[in-house]
Amino acid sequence: MKKFIYALSILAVFLTACSKSDLDRTIFIPDEENPSLPAYTEWGYNSFGADYERSVFVATNSIVPCKVVYKSDTLSFALVGRCNRNDMTLTFSFPLSQIGTIEDLAVLNDYTVDLKTGATVSLTTNNVQAALDVTDGQLYFKRFQLLRVDGQFNRIILSGTFDLKFLRNGLPETMSDGRFDIGITDRDFYSFSD
Repeated sequence: MKKFIYALSILAVFLTACSKSDLDRTIFIPDEENPSLPAYTEWGYNSFGADYERSVFVATNSIVPCKVVYKSDTLSFALVGRCNRNDMTLTFSFPLSQIGTIEDLAVLNDYTVDLKTGATVSLTTNNVQAALDVTDGQLYFKRFQLLRVDGQFNRIILSGTFDLKFLRNGLPETMSDGRFDIGITDRDFYSFSD
C-alpha cells in the first residue's frame, strides 16, 4: 500500500510539473527483456509496441498513437505508429454496448476481446488497408483510468496487451508481445449515433 501511495504521489508531482503538451508526447521506456519495445506501464506514456515478424511496430512522437471511434455498436481501437520506417495502423473493431462519452470507455477495464471470433482486425501500411484473417489472438484492456487535473477531465488512460496470428495476402504472420499505455483525450475519441 505504501508503494501505491508513493507512486501516486510521484504521478501527481509529474502531472503538475508537466505542461499539456508534455502529457501528449510519447515516452519510450525500454523493456528490460526486449529493449526495442516499450516496457508495459500504466502511466499514460502514449506508447505501444509489438514484435511484428522480425521488426517492431511502435508509437512515435510524430503521429498521434491512438484513435478510438464508436459507431453502430462497434468500437474501433486504432494504434498508429511505425514499422520499418513505414507508417502503419493496426485497427481492432469489436461490438460493444452503447458508448456516448469518453468516460463510458470505463467498461473496457479488465476487458478481453477474442480476436479470432469477436473482432475484425485490419492493418494499414502506406495508406493501403488489408483485412487480416486472424487465426488466433487476444486484445486485453487491463486497466482504465480517468485522469483529472485541478478537478477537470484531462484524459483517460487505457493500458493492456495484445497478440495475434493472422494470414495476410495468404501468408502467415505474427504480431506478438504487444502492449499499450495510451492517454486518450476528447481529440482522439469519436462517438457517432446512428
